[in-house]
Amino acid sequence: MNMIQKDNTSIQPKRRPLFSSKPIVLRKKPITANPTRPITQQQKPLAHPTKVTQQRKTTKLRVIPLGGLEEVGRNMTLFEYDGDIIIVDMGLQFPEEDMPGIDYIIPNINYLKGKEKNVKGVFITHGHMDHIGAIPHIMPRIGNPPLYTAALTAGIIKKKHEDYPNINPLNIKVINFESKVNLGKFRVEFFHVNHSIPDGLGLAIYTPEGVIVYTGDFKFDNSPITDKPADIGRIANLGSQNVLLLMSDSTGSENPGYSISEQEIQKTLDDVIMKAKGRVIAATFSSLISRIQQIITISEKYGRKVAVDGYSMRTNIEIANKLGYLKIRKGTMIRPEQMKNYPDDKVSLMCTGAQGEGNAVLMRIVNKEHRSVQIKKNDTVIFSSSVVPGNERTVQSLKDQLYRLGANVVHYKMMDVHAGGHAQIEDLKMMINLIKPKYFIPIHGNYFMLKLHAQIAETVGIPKANTIVLGNGSVAELTRNSAVISREKVPANYVMVDGLGVGDVGNVVLRDRQQMSEDGMFTVIIIVDSKTGKIVGSPDIISRGFIYMKGSTGLIQETKTKVAEIVNKKTAPEHSANWSYVKDNIRDQIGQFLFTKTKRRPMILPVILEV
Repeated sequence: MNMIQKDNTSIQPKRRPLFSSKPIVLRKKPITANPTRPITQQQKPLAHPTKVTQQRKTTKLRVIPLGGLEEVGRNMTLFEYDGDIIIVDMGLQFPEEDMPGIDYIIPNINYLKGKEKNVKGVFITHGHMDHIGAIPHIMPRIGNPPLYTAALTAGIIKKKHEDYPNINPLNIKVINFESKVNLGKFRVEFFHVNHSIPDGLGLAIYTPEGVIVYTGDFKFDNSPITDKPADIGRIANLGSQNVLLLMSDSTGSENPGYSISEQEIQKTLDDVIMKAKGRVIAATFSSLISRIQQIITISEKYGRKVAVDGYSMRTNIEIANKLGYLKIRKGTMIRPEQMKNYPDDKVSLMCTGAQGEGNAVLMRIVNKEHRSVQIKKNDTVIFSSSVVPGNERTVQSLKDQLYRLGANVVHYKMMDVHAGGHAQIEDLKMMINLIKPKYFIPIHGNYFMLKLHAQIAETVGIPKANTIVLGNGSVAELTRNSAVISREKVPANYVMVDGLGVGDVGNVVLRDRQQMSEDGMFTVIIIVDSKTGKIVGSPDIISRGFIYMKGSTGLIQETKTKVAEIVNKKTAPEHSANWSYVKDNIRDQIGQFLFTKTKRRPMILPVILEV
């Protein structure tokens, strides 16, 4: 029996920067591919698995997720064999509520330090930020290897890369679904899947140990918008090739049934827009091209002009329209400031902000901060997206404000105005049954989603012993006849991006920010005589976010007295005080004193000035 052994040892990696400060030399003349010219030429084929050397027989195929497991976002997986490495996806994760000031989080690539030349290529499954957002930060640090993806995704990546003018151009190679890419010990082929953005790729990765099928984010939709149905014939053909391993999207593993077709969503949206008495304001994800096409098509049907607001949405529409993924009649599109020139029942606005983001268009409209659009009575506001976990309270507050302003609000819990981009339980079963893999690894999702997907696999015939539930940084090692979780653990902790800083905000800085956001900051300024070491005058106190100083004069005076006692007690007559030691005492003793008085512990910042 082929048993999967799971190591019980838990080795927690230390948090460390993305890379050392030592620069990595990039290629001087990277090649930027023509996005209209797909790769179709096949290189030298792989050696047949039965003709490997004795050394290769003992080599194991290693699968190393650096992100995307135990979380939704930050997707990045390494495949390694006999020194050759390929990477699938390179995404970011948006910060959690306890990460003040953090812009986003990217994978830790310390494992690749010293192995940059081994990275043969990067494959991107689709154009969402949780799969492409870390590219500008990571690609320069691994030598800018060739990046393979489909046309729309390539366009989005190149546009995003313009925000980083100081790094080298990407070496992008656009593929189609007939492409075959040979890189070292790997050959990668592609199959079409449906998602909430066109050009979704699944990967068939051929290795000397066997075939790996990597679904990417997927669902099955027999009648999609701006896309073709998933290539079930190609997927079934892969299932006839004795697939070694299936790695499948788990994001929808708690949702029963099949995914809703985009055609069903279109019928519902048509009914809502037809009945709308005033303006239609549709908020959705900027990358949801199918939804954007639906709003445009239905608006044209009822004689409505369409305005678009939100930088990311305008950019994606421009790219998709240029590449032929959108169909828009001439004269349909107007600018938001032109909406006032038309009757309310003849205009629609598509915008960002369905998640209640503070700087997004919908929130600015509701807060009356938008330069040309404000909510009117009889406006119909459509939330055409599901709520991202963690945003529930913000979105509900936004809906409350819209109702107060007289708008009609429509969202996915009221009627089918949104279909997710991820396979639900019956779709997941269908993928497993089509592929018929020997081993199974659930990917893309929180840990409970991975476990649920593992249980689903067992119901359709995958032995429990043949399923591996990995965590970020775990290493799965496979041969044709075995699959184990290695004792090795690679660094996979968060690398946080804050402004221009990458990885310089760690646990200590984050903990300081959390403390300041919860209990505030308390600064103690002390002037001492440089000859005697005694305090000159009275200490000054500055409080931010801790107490209102004008209403706490008694506490302030007690604190000043306590500070003076600490300083004078630690100062010898011959003035040999260690001021660093004195500051530590102020932090500890004043922190404890304020806690006993207020049950709050602010960040204490002592400042000592010698005169």
